[in-house]
Amino acid sequence: MKRLIIINGPNLNLLGKREPDIYGKKTFDDYLKELKSKFNTLNIEYYQSNIEGELIDKLQEVGFSCDGIILNAGAYTHTSVGIGDAVSAIETPVVEVHISNTFSREEFRHKSYISPNAKGVIIGFGLCSYDLAIESFKL
Repeated sequence: MKRLIIINGPNLNLLGKREPDIYGKKTFDDYLKELKSKFNTLNIEYYQSNIEGELIDKLQEVGFSCDGIILNAGAYTHTSVGIGDAVSAIETPVVEVHISNTFSREEFRHKSYISPNAKGVIIGFGLCSYDLAIESFKL
């Protein structure tokens, strides 16, 4: 059974409460239950942290043993050279995911330190962005 992990960064623990016009009204815990049910032939794990170093630690921990990583680093996508370096340093392929279309938002959100080392990038399809990322690992 393929082992995938979804790693979410800062403020994504507030999904369902935070800016529902951008991020929707569903909590990630509720959505994760749906994902696990829909993709029941995969072992899907989940990790979330608001702390940059903890995200780097998790990438290093799973980056040589998982079959795939789905990473939504939130605002750290646009600021963290360290997370970009961690993605570059590991062997496990990473799909970068964003719920909102970052290119329709503030200019600073148009740059990603993760994208150059990611298997692919999925932006702007709401929570379905995670479904698409999971599908990419089933190919």
